Amino acid sequence: MKNQIQAIVTVLSLVNPAICGMLFAQAEAGRSAASQLGEATKAALTILAILVAAALAGTRVLHLFGVSLDAFMVAGGGVLAWMGFSMLSGKASVSRAPATPSNSTPSLTPLILFAASPGTITGVITISAAHTQLRLPTTALVAIGVAIAATWLVMLLAARLAGKRQSGGFLRDTLSRLMGLIVLSMGVQFALTGFHAFAP
Repeated sequence: MKNQIQAIVTVLSLVNPAICGMLFAQAEAGRSAASQLGEATKAALTILAILVAAALAGTRVLHLFGVSLDAFMVAGGGVLAWMGFSMLSGKASVSRAPATPSNSTPSLTPLILFAASPGTITGVITISAAHTQLRLPTTALVAIGVAIAATWLVMLLAARLAGKRQSGGFLRDTLSRLMGLIVLSMGVQFALTGFHAFAP
């Protein structure tokens, strides 16, 4: 249960529903509620497919290239720690969706690339490698499901409250830094666990 909670918090921090909500609200400004629902669902399903594929196939790809799980945990933990430090220091870059005319189809590519970034994929594979006792990485899959469901809900809420988003900058930055601290801590933990396997 402890591992599951840690996995959920880590994936939530990496996907970062608050930033996804901001990007979605920018891309969907002025759209109807039905359009926002459809676009949020498509974006969430795309992110879900990418992360589930990483969880299911990630460790197999590592074996194919002869990379041990312990070595990947060290490397993956380092990447997560770097991402967490960037988020904590406010240096993490977030691609803003370009403004689009009201009669054109908004692009959700920046949102998808942010939520399913290489860092998020690394985190998912690391969780799968660390917490898999069976063939199916249940811990990682449950964490992904919870994170994507939360992101979908936040995207819809952010789009509905888009007119008030200017007042949420401080809260969004605070949440981003808190998530950065969590990601940094989990990255260090994963790296230390991997290092322990190589210790004499």
